[in-house]
Amino acid sequence: MGQAAELLGVSPDTVRRWTDAGRLPTVRSRGGHRRVDGSALADFAASLAHERQPPAIVSESARNRFTGLVTRVVRDTVMAQVEIQAGPFRVVSLMSREAADELGLAPGVLAVASAKATNVVVELPAQRGHEKTGRE
Repeated sequence: MGQAAELLGVSPDTVRRWTDAGRLPTVRSRGGHRRVDGSALADFAASLAHERQPPAIVSESARNRFTGLVTRVVRDTVMAQVEIQAGPFRVVSLMSREAADELGLAPGVLAVASAKATNVVVELPAQRGHEKTGRE
């Protein structure tokens, strides 16, 4: 439950409420603990992303590693398109089919997307009430 909460960007209590309400299906382990199937979590994460907007960024630069769940893999004979839901962020990667197959990428698999660019633009949104700036 804790790992599912982290991947969804919410508290474990929120995940418990979703499972209690039937929004997120679980199964019981032999020890009686509730577990969320990776594929079901991937579907839920993708649907949840459509419901909410990412929080406003006030003054921080994005990190270049996104841990999330694979929600979709489209393969052809040479290439694969892999979609990862990392909290409220959807990351899409194009790679060789061979790489996707070797990594075993499929919906529900936990993966980390790393982004590297030679040019990164960092922006601040328009200030509302001068939050965190100390300026007037």
